[in-house]
Amino acid sequence: MSLLDKIFKKKKRSDELAKKGFPQKQAGQAIAQEKREKKDLTLAELTQKEQEKPKSVKEKKTDTKDAYRVLIKPLVTEKGTYLHSANKYLFEVAPQANKIMIKRAIWHLYGVKPVKINIIKLPGKDVKFGRTHGRTKDTKKAVITLKSGDSIQVYEGV
Repeated sequence: MSLLDKIFKKKKRSDELAKKGFPQKQAGQAIAQEKREKKDLTLAELTQKEQEKPKSVKEKKTDTKDAYRVLIKPLVTEKGTYLHSANKYLFEVAPQANKIMIKRAIWHLYGVKPVKINIIKLPGKDVKFGRTHGRTKDTKKAVITLKSGDSIQVYEGV
């Protein structure tokens, strides 16, 4: 549909409303009102469809092949135990992982959708073995915040 077709349709619609007794200025307002009503109807239909769908309780997804590459291990530290009281969990993650990958991995492995994910990059440390100097590898941590009712089972036995 070209731009001109859109303009002519608006003009045609306003002409029809003018024939029905609307003044020219009010014709545009009437068109806008009709659009709003149509939009409200579609929103109401969408909410009805959402209510009709049965809600599954914490379904785990079966595709977990990449999830184990993203989440390396849960971190059980003193800070982690304090964060657990605020419904936050610590994980060591792959250095190339981003927030979207971490969120997907948590969903696949534990069946819980995180509310918020914070990522912390930790640089490697300089180490010496006698005369040899080296450096440990860089790591990345993720602090995962869950909803108040959700929990991750890895931490339950710790």
